[in-house]
Amino acid sequence: MANILNSLSKIQRGDIVMSVRDIKKTFVEGGQPLHILRGGGFDLHRGEIIALVGQSGSGKSTLLQCVGLLDRPSGGSIVVDGAPVQKMDEDMRTQIRRNKIGFVYQKHNLLSDFTALENVMLPMLANGIAEDVARSRAIKLLKSANVAHRASHLPGEMSGGEQQRTAVARALANNPTILLADEPTGSLDPQHAGAVFDLLLDLVRKNKMAMLFVTHDMNLAARADKKITIDNGIVV
Repeated sequence: MANILNSLSKIQRGDIVMSVRDIKKTFVEGGQPLHILRGGGFDLHRGEIIALVGQSGSGKSTLLQCVGLLDRPSGGSIVVDGAPVQKMDEDMRTQIRRNKIGFVYQKHNLLSDFTALENVMLPMLANGIAEDVARSRAIKLLKSANVAHRASHLPGEMSGGEQQRTAVARALANNPTILLADEPTGSLDPQHAGAVFDLLLDLVRKNKMAMLFVTHDMNLAARADKKITIDNGIVV
C-alpha cells in the first residue's frame, strides 16, 4: 500500500489523475437486472474541470459514487493516479479515498453537533493528522472559503451558503488531487449558487486539482473545460 500511495504523490500538472474505461454498474430490482451504466469512460487531467451532464436518472450520481470509490462498478476499470483500484481491498480504497479524493454534495452533510471548524478538522483527524496541525489548516481553509467568521458556529446557526462553503473547505481538508461534486449548488438560491461555484472554481485552480462535477445547470457546465454525458447508460 505504501508504494501505491507514494506513487500517487508524484504526478505533475497535466498528467491523467483519473482514467475510467468501459464502466458498468448493474443493480437487481425484483429479481431483474437494472443496467444503469453500460460502458464508456473518460480521462481527467490535473488542473482540468469536467462537467457531467445528462437527464435525471441517467446514472450521473451512480458514476460519481463508483469513481469516488464509494461503490464498486460491476465491470470496467478505474485508475486513480496510475493505481488501478478495481481489485483493491476496502482498506486500500479507503486510504486512496481519504488522501486523494474530496467530495462536495448537493446537501452540505455537515455534522450538526460540531462547529464549522470541527467539521473541517474531522477528515484530517481521521487521517491521523495531529490536532494542532488539523486546527491550523482548518482555519486557513475556512478563511479561503470566506467563512472564518463562522468557525465557532454550529451548522444550524449558519446560512445555506455558509454551510456549503464550509462543506467545500471540508472537502479540501486532506489536500485531495481530485474533487468530486454532485450538484454542489443545487440546494442554493441563484445568488448563493453562483458565489459557491465561483469559490469552487477558484480553489480548484489555485490548488491545481482536478474536478468532476454533476450539474443540470448548463450555464455552470459551460464554465467547465469540457463536458461528458451519459447517453443510454454509456459515458461519452
